[in-house]
Amino acid sequence: MNGVSAAERLLMQLGVLGAQDIDLEAIAWHLGAAVKYRHMDAADGTIVGSPKRAIISINRSTIPRRQRFTLGHEIGHWHHHRGRLLFCTPTDVGNFTGGPLDPERQADAFASDLILPRYLVRPKILKLKKPTLTFAHEIADEFRASMTATLIKILNEDFFPILLVCHGKYGRHWFRRTNMVPQWWFPREDLDVQTFAFEILHNGGGEDTFPRKNGAGAWFDFKNVDRYEIHEQSFALPNEEVLTILTIPSEGLE
Repeated sequence: MNGVSAAERLLMQLGVLGAQDIDLEAIAWHLGAAVKYRHMDAADGTIVGSPKRAIISINRSTIPRRQRFTLGHEIGHWHHHRGRLLFCTPTDVGNFTGGPLDPERQADAFASDLILPRYLVRPKILKLKKPTLTFAHEIADEFRASMTATLIKILNEDFFPILLVCHGKYGRHWFRRTNMVPQWWFPREDLDVQTFAFEILHNGGGEDTFPRKNGAGAWFDFKNVDRYEIHEQSFALPNEEVLTILTIPSEGLE
């Protein structure tokens, strides 16, 4: 089957037919890795092993979905970097700023495909008329995944003209856009006071309940940007960050 990742192929071989079947501890054991949960001061997860056997340790002090993604991440290391001692800090796991050759990003990608396999998630996305946080919550809850990982999975399907933009109080941290969105839709470094995301980040809001229209100039800076209106919907992340879905109008894709 073309386009199937190593993690998805593993799930298929194990007969995984639904989200409820994705038992990461059982998968790790099947691959020769035992999983232990313990308190760790400086790491979210570690893996140590020989070419055939490994012990994965997960920081039990983090929230359950973080533990789940970290376990998927360490299984990814076991697949890609077997035999190495790896110590993964909170900034290594689920950090979306690295390139595709970064070992931590490779482990993240494996975790994403293990927890949110495309062959199970894509049919749900294709039934959707427009991407919203409500839909993302439904998928995240079903697969016990983080909202950030779920939204990136939706974006990677390239089915909607969207961007994901993450800001902190001192500027943009990272962004991604679908292939159908032209490159001139490059989000501003700063978070404009006219954005709804600004209110969430600086005044303690939680989440937009629905996508709202805004002038594209609040988010982008290119010639004739004021001709366009975009839809934005944001929610707060830990560590004083805000993540926003921006939907580009069809006339902005030409």
